[in-house]
Amino acid sequence: MRWPATLTAALLTATLLTVQPATAQAAEEPTITLNSGERALIRFQLTDEAAFERLLRSGADIVARPRTTPGAVLADLVVDDRELAELRKTATPVQLIQKEGATRQSRATARIAAADTLSFLQAYWWTSNGRTFLQTQVATTASDDPDVEITVTWTTADGQTGSYPLVRFEDADEYQYHYALPQPLPAKPVKVTATSSLGGQSRAVTPSAWPGTTPPANPAGYQKDFIDAYMTPTDITARIKRLSRQYPKLVDVINLPNKTQGYRRTAVAYLGDPATAAIVVESVKFGDQGYNGVQVRTVDPGRRNSPMRAEYRDRVLTVRLATGASGEVISTTDQVAAFIAAKYPQRFSAFVEDGSAGLIMPVAGPARLDDGLAGTEVSHKPQTVQALRIGKVRDGSKPGVLAYSQEHAREWATPLVTLEFAERLLANYATDPATRSLVDSTDVFIIPTVNPDGANYSFNDFNFQRKNLVNHCTGAQRDPRYRNSWGVDVNRNYAVGSYFDGYVGASANCLSGTYAGTSELSEAESRNVIALASTHSNIKFSMNVHSYGGYFMWSPGAYKVPGRITLPRPSIDESKFFLDSARRIVGAIATERGTVTWPAYTGPVADVLYSAAGNSADHLYYDLGITAWNFEVGNDRWNEATQQWEGVGFQPPFDEAHSEAQEYAGGLIELVRIARDQSEVR
Repeated sequence: MRWPATLTAALLTATLLTVQPATAQAAEEPTITLNSGERALIRFQLTDEAAFERLLRSGADIVARPRTTPGAVLADLVVDDRELAELRKTATPVQLIQKEGATRQSRATARIAAADTLSFLQAYWWTSNGRTFLQTQVATTASDDPDVEITVTWTTADGQTGSYPLVRFEDADEYQYHYALPQPLPAKPVKVTATSSLGGQSRAVTPSAWPGTTPPANPAGYQKDFIDAYMTPTDITARIKRLSRQYPKLVDVINLPNKTQGYRRTAVAYLGDPATAAIVVESVKFGDQGYNGVQVRTVDPGRRNSPMRAEYRDRVLTVRLATGASGEVISTTDQVAAFIAAKYPQRFSAFVEDGSAGLIMPVAGPARLDDGLAGTEVSHKPQTVQALRIGKVRDGSKPGVLAYSQEHAREWATPLVTLEFAERLLANYATDPATRSLVDSTDVFIIPTVNPDGANYSFNDFNFQRKNLVNHCTGAQRDPRYRNSWGVDVNRNYAVGSYFDGYVGASANCLSGTYAGTSELSEAESRNVIALASTHSNIKFSMNVHSYGGYFMWSPGAYKVPGRITLPRPSIDESKFFLDSARRIVGAIATERGTVTWPAYTGPVADVLYSAAGNSADHLYYDLGITAWNFEVGNDRWNEATQQWEGVGFQPPFDEAHSEAQEYAGGLIELVRIARDQSEVR
């Protein structure tokens, strides 16, 4: 798998910069290696925020906002062996979170420190599984001085004290604040102060409890835990059918209008040896449309001065190469590729393999065309994406709540969240008055899998698949070696704050993990989300469920550079509503197993994650007036033995995914309560 040219250039540029020596901690890390062509999710220690910005702009497959530590930045990326080798020139791999083709069963240790600044922007404490944590952010007036060092000192009620350093956080070359990852404390802090290397000192601040809210307790007999395995799109379709049949008075199934491409690809074959001289022959139609198994070959006609000829008979394409006066083959790779495409434009296309241009075409084949898809039990037909509509009254008169998941194919835990949420609403309707009140007073829409084609590919072919299966690449970028990089990032394909409007965080490179597509809403998957939301104007609230990292976010989600110019900020009242609601939902999530979404990871996407041009929540909020949030389920887990935070990955062992489904389904229930409460206020 080759790097996109822009990414390679960015990394090569990075190698020419002054690189800080690796820390002693990083040097102690076990060696992380990948086999040829293998991919993995790895946490890297970068030298600074600028290195992260270069990766972001180059289209690297970045999973989450970096965790900033003293002297370095920690970022999670999906890379292959070549990308890993290139990144080692400027970054240190510190945790192998998950390898391709397997759920992560071991937790390599990442040595994570923390970071923050002089007037306190945040000072929050909370308890989780018996452990107390503190998180702080501070801003210094010496914002242009990159060398200012900030230290936070904490004091507990019984007089215990301690301190920790903060690190500077910049985004798009703009200073934001100093901050630190959550710090374990022996007890509740009652005072924090900050001091700087310039001699500055903050006033003493009393940290606030986070999130400071808890939902009503579920009654005895409340039914939950409906998820017992990861679910493919086929499983999800069956679950939707069962729920509609089981609860006909409470459920409608909506077939969304835009069918996806389906779990299908064109059939391709190398004709010749890619190491010496070869062309790539590709079917115009998809492989399942009669082209899987078609054979192609080149032959020497065995006579002098013979022109090039071709015939397609009995599913075999035969190209008789041209010869010269001595009977030698004179057809070049370029000529053969052009001849095939010109003679059979409705059946085949062809292009020259890298490094083979102008070479004499060898006698080769027969080579068998194949779409390369491994999921033999998966239907290849275009998919109808379905939504569940749940409510006692489903005529548009009740406030609507939209929950949708798996825009990104590899995020296997996210449909488990939305389906657990649906099951709880339906199963408890008859026995729990509180659930009945919610279902009677709201209109809930759920799309469990926005991107079924990509999900099928993730389950069957390449578990790190992020995008859909539509291949907009042309020319040599259609080489089969790039098959795991084809597709459009559905959550970069929407029409507000998009790449096409000049916003940061998406790519025009069809091989990039954040490829924005050929135009806004070019993909069926993104058009389906907008079609559902615009058709049902009563939808006033939405939640986009992603993984992983433990974020709770809202608009603005994108900015332009230079200047870090974001989409318009919500009003003061809207911002307060976003935050107050977030605290309620975070509190509901925490009741399941003590998982607390960090206050530093709660806020506008552009501030707490990174710029994500063309994301769906921005489209829903700015264009359709919907109060739109985003989950990133799969919070980092605190390892008491190592005293470090550890990532969980896209496809953790099922026990972890099951827990994520349980806790975040509770967060969605709280979102419905908020919708109900707001309608009553109005």
